[in-house]
This record gives sequence, structure tokens and C-alpha cells, in this order.
Amino acid sequence: MATGWAHEGAVLDQIHDTISDGVHSARARLPQGEGTLECVECGEEIPAARRKALPGVTTCIACQSGRDLRVAHSTINRRGSKDSQLK
Repeated sequence: MATGWAHEGAVLDQIHDTISDGVHSARARLPQGEGTLECVECGEEIPAARRKALPGVTTCIACQSGRDLRVAHSTINRRGSKDSQLK
């Protein structure tokens, strides 16, 4: 396969880097530290099953769903084409 100036396997490197960035981003959003019995946003009780599944959780499912919608994703351009640079 012709890759131009890219080295052999460059596409696989880009795929690997994109996946690694996604995994690191997801792990960074996992709860850490001491959890709470009530949601820090709305005050509702956090179910025991959720506290057991996610040690350190501080939000109920409804509030966490709202937080997840606000997550800003990285806009790193891993493609080398000029067309992708213009977007």
C-alpha cells in the first residue's frame, strides 16, 4: 500500500494512538477517592449497587448522565490530508 511520506505501519500507529487517548480519557473520568452516600449534586441517595460497582462514586446515575453529556472530546487531527486540516 502506498503511504506517501508516512512510514510503513503509520496508519496502525494512528489507530493505536487514538484508542490509547480514548482509554486514558475514560480512566481519567472514573471516580477516585472517598465516595459518598448521597449525590453531591442533587442530594439523592446513591444505590448500594452503584457504590459497590464504582468505589469512590459521588453522583447518582441521573446526575452522572448529565455530566457525561458535557464531556469535551479531544480534537487532535491524526489525519495528514489537507482536507482534514481545513475542517
